[in-house]
Amino acid sequence: MQINRPIRNDREHKAALLEIEGLMDAKAGTPRGDRLDLLATLVEVYEARRWPIENPDPIEAINFMMEQKGLSRRDLEPIIGGRGRVAEILNRKRSLTLPMIRGLAKLLDLPADILVQSYPTKAAA
Repeated sequence: MQINRPIRNDREHKAALLEIEGLMDAKAGTPRGDRLDLLATLVEVYEARRWPIENPDPIEAINFMMEQKGLSRRDLEPIIGGRGRVAEILNRKRSLTLPMIRGLAKLLDLPADILVQSYPTKAAA
């Protein structure tokens, strides 16, 4: 089966993957290379629709990027506020504000669309 249109089901997806496997050595700019590019694009679109990957929780994303960059809570204070405010944000007792989101996106190299998502917060005790 040769795929020449959008992939619509798992059978077509499998066929496209098999064809891609046979084209992996194709040189760019050749008919085989163009075919590989086309199939890879079709597979990417199908997989994004079939198995979408949701954005991570904003607080989990912040914690992950802090760990990746070797940052501490103190490094967030210029953006979020004092130590207490940072603790409230990371412990989910307070929501992020737009200025915090802008600063964190820049500091942590995170897309702002991850940080603007709603997330569960805990009532202050």
